[in-house]
Amino acid sequence: MFAASSYLEHTRTQQDIGSMRVRLSEYFNQGQAAAKQNGIEGLKEWLENLDRSEAIPIFLIDEAGQDVLEREIPAYIIARLDRRREHAERMERKGPSHLQRIRLAGGSAYRMVPDFQSITLRRVLQRPRVIALPVAVAALVSALICLLLSRYLTFPLERLRRATQHIAAGDLTQRVAPSMGNRRDEIADLAGAFDTMAERLEKVFGAQRQLLSDASHELRSPLARLQVALGLARQRSNGRAEQELDRIETEIERLNELIGQLLELSRLEAGVDVAHIEKVDMRELLEGLIDDAQFEAESKGCEVKLKNAFSASVKANARLLHSAIENVVRNAIKYTKPDTAVEITMLADRGIPDSIIIQVRDHGPGVPEKMLPHLFESFMRVEEARDSLSGGHGLGLAIADRAIRSYGGEIVAKNEPDGGLSILIRLQLAAN
Repeated sequence: MFAASSYLEHTRTQQDIGSMRVRLSEYFNQGQAAAKQNGIEGLKEWLENLDRSEAIPIFLIDEAGQDVLEREIPAYIIARLDRRREHAERMERKGPSHLQRIRLAGGSAYRMVPDFQSITLRRVLQRPRVIALPVAVAALVSALICLLLSRYLTFPLERLRRATQHIAAGDLTQRVAPSMGNRRDEIADLAGAFDTMAERLEKVFGAQRQLLSDASHELRSPLARLQVALGLARQRSNGRAEQELDRIETEIERLNELIGQLLELSRLEAGVDVAHIEKVDMRELLEGLIDDAQFEAESKGCEVKLKNAFSASVKANARLLHSAIENVVRNAIKYTKPDTAVEITMLADRGIPDSIIIQVRDHGPGVPEKMLPHLFESFMRVEEARDSLSGGHGLGLAIADRAIRSYGGEIVAKNEPDGGLSILIRLQLAAN
């Protein structure tokens, strides 16, 4: 609108006497030619075309004071014509052509009168050829301003979004206030509040991890003494309390397993051993894992099968990756039905190049759909239908998730249509 108004003002200032006389002389000649060729109808057609392209209204007024297109003539033009009629008649005989009349064959004559005071913004906007240039300039300027404004507003919000995603993925070191520069608006305040929240979360989760790690280490010593005391109790009981002592031993083993899992989870979250990577042959790793898991599977009345194995290498810590996939396989063995098989399948990933998928599928009761997104959280226990079959602590899949993601992989779970649960592990292939 500003560009159109500026253009309109420019148009008005440019209409000096010299340039206007030249234009009106050209219009007069064109009108006279149209009148000679097609009479009054040709004159009307020519004036209609001119009115659609010319910002300045131009009237053709006859002796009775009527416009040829029957438009309403402003009062100031009629008054001016009345006052200057005699002067115009004198100038007609010796003045320039734009003050003369356009005459028709029948004797009718029309005076060409421009209406400078009727150049309005609405009139300019209604004439595409007149307004095209200022509209193009206005659109370009508006686009540039909107682009700069949108970048100014969306860049910090995009930075906040990325930082939120990192925090959701477990990276609590993200801070956004330093990237805001000298901003002093509400977005900068939001960034400051975000950093305060992230710092608080980092301290809380850090303290929690440290507590788990310290508690796990401290519990190892009492457990070792309990195992020694249990051995002495067996020797002195002379077989009179074997059932009770067996139960104590079972609970000690479970507690020892829980402490071991807590220590491993703490090491993963602290990044210990993650950097010690090597080239790992996945087929060789899975074959060795199946040999170890087969003993546990036989005690559960099932088996473990490797399907569609092919040679593929990834960059990872072999012990860590073996432990992660072993946790998934052992979890599947716990829940699969007797006389079924836990199937481990190697698949080429068609969605992401240079990656493979390891699928571990059981034939158990599956998992409620609402619990699938939370299956890899620490101490996550599903409903009794699945928990009653397991003596686990809800850490095996959490350890697998941390280990797989530490090498840029991804692990997800899904229920199979014909029953059972599939764990899909995506790993990036090592470069040759």
